[in-house]
Amino acid sequence: MEYRIENQARGVRIIAGDKAKSRRQLLNQLIDIAQEAGFEEITLPCIEPSQVYVDKAGGEILNQMYVFADKKGRSLCLRPEATATVQLIADQYFKCRKDVRLWYFERCWRYERPQEGRYREFFQFGMEVINPNTPGVRDELLALAAQMVALKTDNFEVNAGVKRGLDYYTEDGFEIAVPSLGAQKQVVGGGAYRQGIGFAIGFDRLMLA
Repeated sequence: MEYRIENQARGVRIIAGDKAKSRRQLLNQLIDIAQEAGFEEITLPCIEPSQVYVDKAGGEILNQMYVFADKKGRSLCLRPEATATVQLIADQYFKCRKDVRLWYFERCWRYERPQEGRYREFFQFGMEVINPNTPGVRDELLALAAQMVALKTDNFEVNAGVKRGLDYYTEDGFEIAVPSLGAQKQVVGGGAYRQGIGFAIGFDRLMLA
């Protein structure tokens, strides 16, 4: 069940009851798959310096973010996605470590027109391999992503070579789409960046699949 209260911000939801239970069940399944593959949980901050995303994803992302100044005038934002922060962690803490495997489940925020499957506050489940040193990591990640999507539907399409719209990708990425979702059919997006490779699942869209 979803609730709306008077004067609630657009693009956010209050979820309870059976719907919350089904979301938790799916999340637990995703976690089980990730941990069986050797990935460990990481929790990321919700508030970041906005420049983090400008540096990693390009200046156009500012139009999609919730940006505000703190009491000292520093430009901060609500996190629009998680991979940029993972890259910062990799630069500072994992330079000398190979095959660091991380998974996360985080709320993210983007200032977009709300519609079914696209919310201003949304959830991502992601998996990242920092400094991969094992052959076939890209294929492994794509197979894991497909396994996760198959928890909800067998009717999906895999595109193993697609241009991704963020500046930090170093080569063609990959996507998984569920055609029955229409305009919001992309459920998974991922690819390689300087520090590693990973993907994120639009959890809300996967729930609709």
